Amino acid sequence: MRERNIFRLVFSCAIIAQIVLVSLFLLFPGWFLPSELGSHDARPTNAILDADGRLLYEQNAPSGALQYVVSLEEIPVALRAAVIATEDTTFYRNPGFDLMAMLRATWSNLRAGRVVAGASTITQQVIRQYMPASERYQQSLQRKLREVALAYALTRSQPKDEILSLYLNNTYFGHQAYGVSAAARIYLNKPVSQLDLAECALLAGLPQSPVEYDPLNDQGAAQARQKQVLRLMVQHGRISQAEAELAAREPLQFNSNPGVFAAPHFSVMVYQAMQQVLDPQTIERGGLRVYTTLNLDLQQASEEQLARQIELLNKPSADEPSHNVHNGAVLVLDPASGAIQALVGSPDYASQADSGAYNGVLALRQPGSALKPITYAAAFIQGLTPATMLADVPASYLTTEGEVYTPNNYDRLFHGPVQLRQALACSYNTIAVKILDQIGIGAFTALARQLGITTLDDASRYGLALTLGGVEVSLMELTAAYGAFANGGNLVTPYLIERIVTADGDLLYQAQPAPAQRVLDERIAYLITSILSDPLARAPAFGTSSVLELPFPAAVKTGTTGEWRDNWTIGYTSRVVVGVWIGNADNQPMVDVSGVTGAAPLWNAVMRSAHTSDPPDVTPPAGLKQVTVCALSGLLPTEACPHTRSEWFLEENVPRAYCTLHQLQDEAGRIISAGQSSTGSLHSIIIWPAELVSWAREQGLEVVDQSASLLALGTPRAQTLQIISPADGAVFTLNPALPAESQRIEIQALASRGFTQAQLYIDDTLVFTWDKPPFSMSWPLNKGRHLLYIEGIGDDGLSQRSAVVAFTVASPPVRRSD
Repeated sequence: MRERNIFRLVFSCAIIAQIVLVSLFLLFPGWFLPSELGSHDARPTNAILDADGRLLYEQNAPSGALQYVVSLEEIPVALRAAVIATEDTTFYRNPGFDLMAMLRATWSNLRAGRVVAGASTITQQVIRQYMPASERYQQSLQRKLREVALAYALTRSQPKDEILSLYLNNTYFGHQAYGVSAAARIYLNKPVSQLDLAECALLAGLPQSPVEYDPLNDQGAAQARQKQVLRLMVQHGRISQAEAELAAREPLQFNSNPGVFAAPHFSVMVYQAMQQVLDPQTIERGGLRVYTTLNLDLQQASEEQLARQIELLNKPSADEPSHNVHNGAVLVLDPASGAIQALVGSPDYASQADSGAYNGVLALRQPGSALKPITYAAAFIQGLTPATMLADVPASYLTTEGEVYTPNNYDRLFHGPVQLRQALACSYNTIAVKILDQIGIGAFTALARQLGITTLDDASRYGLALTLGGVEVSLMELTAAYGAFANGGNLVTPYLIERIVTADGDLLYQAQPAPAQRVLDERIAYLITSILSDPLARAPAFGTSSVLELPFPAAVKTGTTGEWRDNWTIGYTSRVVVGVWIGNADNQPMVDVSGVTGAAPLWNAVMRSAHTSDPPDVTPPAGLKQVTVCALSGLLPTEACPHTRSEWFLEENVPRAYCTLHQLQDEAGRIISAGQSSTGSLHSIIIWPAELVSWAREQGLEVVDQSASLLALGTPRAQTLQIISPADGAVFTLNPALPAESQRIEIQALASRGFTQAQLYIDDTLVFTWDKPPFSMSWPLNKGRHLLYIEGIGDDGLSQRSAVVAFTVASPPVRRSD
């Protein structure tokens, strides 16, 4: 009842207001006559400048080069119908305002307590275009009454077609295009008279929000708005449903050269950023000087270097054909502040054939191995170290879809025992997957989000291929994430505008330094930097004089996706982070182009341009300790270790265990522990872990006959009977995709020469008896937790039992149902 009374009151007031307006119009027509019609009020241009004040782009006045007046007859009927269906369905029937629409909007706004709906007709919008800027955006009853009265007066004095012509020739469509003719040329590069239904619907949807629906920046949003306009046309009987569906399916060809200006993608992004910090009235009044973060010299050098690299990749030679590469992007950030110093979205902004308007810095693409540093950083958080040794051997994993996933390395080889420093520097896929399997996908996605990557959300959506780049990210966000490695672990938020001042020098906006937000332990950031800038660590994969080398130390990582669709190189010093992407906007595969051959040469060139002098050395932060370790096992070296190296560790993760891979063997073939006496000379041998034995044999390396040796782990009274596989605490997962009889593990025991037979017990049940060494067998997996030990019988008739080893056989993960 109360709402009904309010509605009656509002309705009554509106009727009274209309009577007053009509009366005033009849008594004082001069006050209402639209004397401003005919020309816009002039305004000065807005200038977008680089960091040193050099001009990048000028925003033209509404009556300047981006406005072309055409007759109504030159404007397609479909465009006129689309505008009317979208903006003012009662245009040809209303008196300049729509009373019922005004009542509905008033009621909605009253109920919401704020402005949530409008009711301006096309005629009212025309009136607003010609009001003085000082009055145009006033939120006052007087201004609204004047607008309605002027719309009424204009309707009385001008034909509807003339009013529609005024609207279509003067409305703002974005990219400094005023009127449909300018919009047709800017967005579609054709005369307005040649537009078809699909193109008309696209343009008709722009005036409501030119930035949000900008097809040159966000084609998805623009096409969604286009379909909305087509639905409205069907709803109001302007076209049939079949015509709408056909138009919605039509592929549109957008203009890749809406205007030639310096740093085009950057300048467009600056204009969009202005909308976030200034109100529309201030921007439209003009006269602004927008000082940006851009270094124009570095920008131009980056543009030239990108164009040159694309040209080289497409130049056939006697040795190889063209590589089919048409797009690329470069981003240069200051890791300390996030300031964008250079941004090249494509090789040629003006090239329609090569999708020059495509912004490769913002586009979502798969990064390949360029994601791996995040995996390793997450692993270091959990206690792994650059010296942790893992086995680079074939391994299979069960996906949540129940499929078997077997990663392979880029070179199709397996490298055996590899420490994490070399594994990351050489970009070994199998180790990265093994690490992610160990630390959990959630740890990876959590760190990625902390580093500013927004496209990684629900960890359950991804599999282990995530660490190899099996997800889409933007060059902007991934380069900024590397910035945290460069600056010691703080979040990097890229920005474009430093300050905005008026023509009189009044400061309207000043970028404020973001407070430091630590997202990564500075010691871990240093470890990643140390690895990615280590030329010796990456030498096995990239050589010692690769394109990744610079005259000064720099951290760098490449990435290549399957079928050569994308390749990346991102690297940094303490001064800048440079990200490079090479590929094709239409996702066509390139021909034999990797991160090293495609993106890396460009990265190298841009890095040299960005450094006019050598950057300072990176100092290890407090809380790190450098320790000498075995070059093979990564543990503390013994006298049996032939090679050692230095490695950085978090103080709490300094190794305390000694290397057991290397052992000393005497001439009789016995393994000699520390303190044991021996005759003759000693030499170092490697006792390969079970998971590396097959690899060692394939490489032609010596595999010690363990049954004929005594393994003494640093003590004279070491056990003479030891289980070496499986490892204590191991977990095995059943794979429903494989036959049960094929799912087995290798059980191996190491015994001294005196043992003639042995018995295997699992869960206190005798499982197998060996009459002689070697003591190994294949055991079928059985779900549950198991205890395993071996009893050996020596030639003296005495028996000895090994230590008990516990291991678990788990069921496969339950598949999630969405």
